Amino acid sequence: MGRYGLMASAGIVFNLGVILQTISTRQPLFIAGRFFAGYGVGLVSALIPMYQSETSPKWIRGTIVGAYQLAITIGLFLASIVNNSTKGRNDSGSYRIPIAVQFLWSIILVVGLIFLPETPRYLIKMDRYDEAAKSLGKLRRLPVDHPAVVEELNEVQANHLYEMSLGKSTYTDCFKGTLGKRLITGCLLQSLQQLTGVNFIFYYGTQYFQRAGFKNPFIIQVITNCVNVASTFPGLYAVERLGRRNLLLLGAIGMCVCQYIVAIVGTVSGTQDLNAQRTAIAFVCIYIFFFASSWGPVAWVVTGELYPLKARAKCLSMTTASNWLLNWAIAYSTPYMVDAKHANLQSKVFFIWATFCFVCIAFVYFMIYETKGLSLEQVDELYGVVSKAWKSKTFRPAVAFADIDQNAGRGMSLSEVAQNQERKRSVQHDEAVVASETQEAKF
Repeated sequence: MGRYGLMASAGIVFNLGVILQTISTRQPLFIAGRFFAGYGVGLVSALIPMYQSETSPKWIRGTIVGAYQLAITIGLFLASIVNNSTKGRNDSGSYRIPIAVQFLWSIILVVGLIFLPETPRYLIKMDRYDEAAKSLGKLRRLPVDHPAVVEELNEVQANHLYEMSLGKSTYTDCFKGTLGKRLITGCLLQSLQQLTGVNFIFYYGTQYFQRAGFKNPFIIQVITNCVNVASTFPGLYAVERLGRRNLLLLGAIGMCVCQYIVAIVGTVSGTQDLNAQRTAIAFVCIYIFFFASSWGPVAWVVTGELYPLKARAKCLSMTTASNWLLNWAIAYSTPYMVDAKHANLQSKVFFIWATFCFVCIAFVYFMIYETKGLSLEQVDELYGVVSKAWKSKTFRPAVAFADIDQNAGRGMSLSEVAQNQERKRSVQHDEAVVASETQEAKF
């Protein structure tokens, strides 16, 4: 079905789920609707970042893929407004209206797909070169025979031929070698994004603020969502200026400090301390700024860039699944952590999120490679040549598509291809020097 067909199918499945939830009068039908809606969202959350990464030019890919997170923040903001508007209703409209509103955005997605092409990389994977050329030409607004289009397609095709020369990819292969390292990186990145505690604020923020003594927790929730939307824009700019690695590192440090401050202030002060409440709200908003400008969008950017074409869909399905698994685990466990009848952690729960943010700092330093400015094909070379994440900033691509194509049937690793090409350049240089000296000797 391809990326295009699966996105359309996901939208239709989601619409079915929304309809079932909206018309339901009994719990079983509502649960069935939740299943279909969740299945559709799960597909979309893996497919859209993949589509964006496969169609974007490398110089702006981070911003485009990061826009996926911007759409999420806008959705959360609009949802908080709708929920605040319907919270006073005593009829079924209090839940039917917020659910039914989702239908509009899914329709926009499905209709919008009419104007989008299939990704060139998927078409290359399926040996449909002419269609890939038309797709890339449409995306770049260039003729199919333009040198830039031809060069980019040749690079993608040669890289794919090289990948296939090493064998087809299975789910088992995703756990082996450098691909396994990248898969672990992607899964941990998506898991830690959830463990920073952001969804505690957006899922249970209203209840938490109410228990903490805040007078109008719904308004505070709207404010935090406004901060979330506004703070995503600096991240879309910084991801191509500071790079993925630096931005994730700065974001993790900022989130860690803010979470510890909120935890300490909330634990030491009582619910009647107005200044403490204001301080907590302020640092929650600052925390959201750091998350929304770094880990929110950049986690999707990095996972969309990590994997080779032949294994990209498989790996992204697993990284996205890890995100949703932790999302579910946090949503399920949080009420038990803060409820007075159970763990009764209240503000102490922020110590947990702060500790995970500290783990994020170490994770970024040791595991996240800098991929800014690289094509998706050059990321393969990065992982094949550079062994340590903190050394990735100095990496410069040395293998062109022609080098890969010439060695496609030889089963060489990319590092071996690079070394082989470097030897060729060295020999050519030596031969040129000898020829020059010989020519001078004749005179």
